Amino acid sequence: MTKDVFDCMRETQSVRLFQTDEIPEPTLTRILEAGCWAPSAGNLQPWYFYVIKNPEVKRKIADFCYDQKQILESPVSIVILADPARSNEHYGERGAQLYCIQDTAAATENMMLAADGLGIASCWVGAFDERKVQEAVEAPPRLRAVAILCLGYSNLAVTHAKSRLRVAEVTKFIN
Repeated sequence: MTKDVFDCMRETQSVRLFQTDEIPEPTLTRILEAGCWAPSAGNLQPWYFYVIKNPEVKRKIADFCYDQKQILESPVSIVILADPARSNEHYGERGAQLYCIQDTAAATENMMLAADGLGIASCWVGAFDERKVQEAVEAPPRLRAVAILCLGYSNLAVTHAKSRLRVAEVTKFIN
């Protein structure tokens, strides 16, 4: 059974301590499918997902992520890469510099929400040496590492709801 998407948005937390239990392949596949279902400019889908389970590769990636231990702790880390050239072909420089990043971020968020709905914890890692991570996963030079998503079963007790600004504080209606 899965959780309601609004509950996932309210309740999901960045988890950095994971159990060692593996994520079943069908569950991991559903999470990856959620990434593929993300919206993208012109439906170009300029993303690639490199699923990392190999401890040696994870150790290299962690070294390039300023030693963020959750990469080593999680049973699975996914390096999410954008293909700026694909977006550039249709939208020029704005596609290459912005749209492919937005699209890839949407895919990452979809995977996080799907993971939470399936009982899998996650942590979005954005601080890393982009080039070195790309080399560690042997990505072609045309791809750009945008995010790393750590996935696994949480090793933390349930935490309190996160605080957020109220809608009225961040919204302006123009009628």
